[in-house]
Amino acid sequence: MIFGIGTDLIEVDRIAKQVDGDTRFKEKIFSAREIAYCESFKVNKAQHYAARYAAKEAFFKAIGTGYRGGLAFHEISIENDDQGKPEIVLTGKAKDFAIQHAFGKIHISLSHIKSLASAIVIIEK
Repeated sequence: MIFGIGTDLIEVDRIAKQVDGDTRFKEKIFSAREIAYCESFKVNKAQHYAARYAAKEAFFKAIGTGYRGGLAFHEISIENDDQGKPEIVLTGKAKDFAIQHAFGKIHISLSHIKSLASAIVIIEK
């Protein structure tokens, strides 16, 4: 059974300005593992930050609450498995929310090009 579906599209330049200008933005929005992953790219790292930001927004849409209820962006971490497939790892209140609502599998798809990044999240129950 589907609990929720969310999608988001964001301009890469918008995120580039934030991650290049204010390091607190990175720490507020992204987990340490996400920052390490995105910073490992010497070219177009903003595309990777933007795709992960879009995924977090898509997650909030999928749970039906938007960004509220005490959940934090950095508690939703987009990490890659051994084969490079992105997956969502929840911590803190986001993890508690998932347990409380009996989430099953969380599916995620990321896409990015020079100017845009997008994500789709599907949560099973």
